Amino acid sequence: MRQYILIGLVALAVTYLLAVVARELAMKFGAYARVRDRDVHEIPIPYFGGVAIMGGLTAAYLVASKLPFASNSSGDQILSDARAILVGGAIVCLVGVMDDIFELDALTKFAGEVIAAAVVVVQGVQILWLPLPGEGSVSTFSMDASQAGLITVLLIVGTVNAVNFVDGLDGLAAGVVGIGAVAFFTYAVLLVFINDGIQGASTAAILTAALAGACFGFLPHNFFPARMFMGDSGALLIGFMLACSAISLTGQYPTSRIAEGAFGATASLLPALLPLILPFAVLVVPFVDMLLAIVRRTRAGRSPFSPDKGHLHHRLLEIGHSQRRAVLVMYLWAGLVAFGVVVMSLFSGWWSALGITAMGMTALLLTFGLPGHSGIIKPEDA
Repeated sequence: MRQYILIGLVALAVTYLLAVVARELAMKFGAYARVRDRDVHEIPIPYFGGVAIMGGLTAAYLVASKLPFASNSSGDQILSDARAILVGGAIVCLVGVMDDIFELDALTKFAGEVIAAAVVVVQGVQILWLPLPGEGSVSTFSMDASQAGLITVLLIVGTVNAVNFVDGLDGLAAGVVGIGAVAFFTYAVLLVFINDGIQGASTAAILTAALAGACFGFLPHNFFPARMFMGDSGALLIGFMLACSAISLTGQYPTSRIAEGAFGATASLLPALLPLILPFAVLVVPFVDMLLAIVRRTRAGRSPFSPDKGHLHHRLLEIGHSQRRAVLVMYLWAGLVAFGVVVMSLFSGWWSALGITAMGMTALLLTFGLPGHSGIIKPEDA
């Protein structure tokens, strides 16, 4: 565990320090978030947070490659998969940098995302099987190379765009993905420990430790009032890393070992599905937001892609939350869903369901009971 902590701390420290440099570069290249009608910031804010995050992830990988627990686990697959994912991450980060500077059209940006995902797939990081329910066990549906590659690319691109969609308030995307990374790291470490012992390692555990560190290292620069935004260079990158980290687990552990959960419980479908659903589970809030936005705009006779101020974070501001509190509320929901899915996959019984229900009720109370009755946002909190 100390080695994972070291990896996370390296990513945190390097990201925090590089953010200062990245901010200066953004100002030099004119990469600013201009103020639009639907935005909540009042002055232009520099981008390029993704450049700092990419630096933190790379530094963490270099440190991990020197640690014995990584080099001694499953030959070179651990580090080669991590390297493949970082190469794809660098490509999608570069696409984001170009968008931050030149505002690429949607098709060009989508093509860049697909290319980055395809680079990872070509290097062997892909979903090899899909779990299916069976009689007292979990069976698998094995896919050929083209099917596996297509589903992997779709999962990665979907997660990337979901994270980009949630990047609407200071610190929101970095915090939500950081929480999701910690949740999946918890699951991956327990799975590795039970199956391979204390000296074991996995690509998923290494990368999620680094991703959590990088996200939390960027937050001091990005939390309200933000001094810089991650921009598409950061939002695309952290979504990419979250999805690929989860996918890598399916290639390093057979279905039976994942389906038994971290504690060797009776095989069930949820643990086997976890690497596939967790990237989307932690982003369930933005996915719901996106669905509601499409319905809202379509019913109003507008394009589903037309901007408005009806997103969930706008609604939280309207009912009386400050920007800081709105972000913390969305952190709460992201953590509840992410850790709830992990807990339900590891433990069975009424007590786990009861605990998650209690946390859900608390989250509802804090969401709707905490704002002031007047619904007016004080100027200093806006």
